[in-house]
Amino acid sequence: MGKLKEIAKRGIPVLTPFKRVLEAISQVEAGLAVRWVSGAHNRLRMVQWALAPVPEHFDHMIDLYWQWRASRNPLWIERGAFGSLALRGGDVLELCCGDGFNSRNFYSLRSRKVVACDFDPLALKTARRKNSAPNVEYLLADIRTDMPGGAYENIVWDAAIEHFTPEETDKLLQDIHARLAPGGILSGYTIVERASKEKMLTHHEYEFKNKEDLLRFLAPRFQRAVVFETIYESRHNLYFFASDGPLPFDPEWPHAVRSGARPLSQAN
Repeated sequence: MGKLKEIAKRGIPVLTPFKRVLEAISQVEAGLAVRWVSGAHNRLRMVQWALAPVPEHFDHMIDLYWQWRASRNPLWIERGAFGSLALRGGDVLELCCGDGFNSRNFYSLRSRKVVACDFDPLALKTARRKNSAPNVEYLLADIRTDMPGGAYENIVWDAAIEHFTPEETDKLLQDIHARLAPGGILSGYTIVERASKEKMLTHHEYEFKNKEDLLRFLAPRFQRAVVFETIYESRHNLYFFASDGPLPFDPEWPHAVRSGARPLSQAN
């Protein structure tokens, strides 16, 4: 046992001559694992989405292990990345958290605590099983009637605002504003309706027509709001920040520095 500990401490140099062989074996093992895990998650996707009833949440392990590799489309990762720009290190409230992938993998490491709620018990079952973390608390709550109380430096409303009617959205934004700590930031994501007017999902109550359509909901409730877009062949995405304080990339935002503005014609 003592010799084994000494070998481990020295980095098992006795295996160095066999590195290439061991690496080749590990590459084969890893390749087989990728193919098996990818196929398993594709089968999970087909079961969940090809058979009725269609779920109201998406298991983002399917994106991680199958769909990203199959489509090369990073749009699913944008949501957590853009939302993380608004983090301030304090308490976060994620509304309609679904499977909890972003709560765990984007927000929890850089926040004191994440309270993540959803009205769907099946979504929370997935979240607790696959995306638990010591500082993430999952709550069953319908935010129309039972939004968690407290004050939060960040509130995230990701891929969910489209599930509510315009009247509900206006009321929910009022409730969100009341729960933001001074200078706190609301961040989120939604989609633009298709040109055919056919809804992306039957669960959607209202899909926004464009950036301006979404901004008209945010502007009356917050002193500052910004909506920006990314466009893919499969989906037109809208991202938003809203606050009574500085937003990401505002001149006062402490996490960036910028040069003085000048006409683009003078930039070169």
